[in-house]
Amino acid sequence: MAYEIHVSTSKRRLALLNNGRVVKIYPIGVGKMLTPTPKGTYTIINKQLNPGGPFGVMWMGLSKPHYGIHGTNNPASIGKLVSHGCIRMYNQDVLALSKIVPIGTKVRISQT
Repeated sequence: MAYEIHVSTSKRRLALLNNGRVVKIYPIGVGKMLTPTPKGTYTIINKQLNPGGPFGVMWMGLSKPHYGIHGTNNPASIGKLVSHGCIRMYNQDVLALSKIVPIGTKVRISQT
């Protein structure tokens, strides 16, 4: 199976694709105006369960240093421009996603 993640910062949603077909869409929080989520194509390079701090129950690091997809201890922030550039998900969503996508999964972040 060829999984890929597409992130739309304007729609504040993350789409999980399998062989080019959308299988699930998740609501997300993204970077605020002064610290926007970086556009581009990256890969998931590591995963950490219960990383501590504001990252909720899961951290999936991207190939762009210091950026990742993670849970949150502030669920009210989902759907908003709030982070320092990372992609925030509800804890149950990031756990479910982390069980599906392997390290090496491509993550495409765009405005659209």
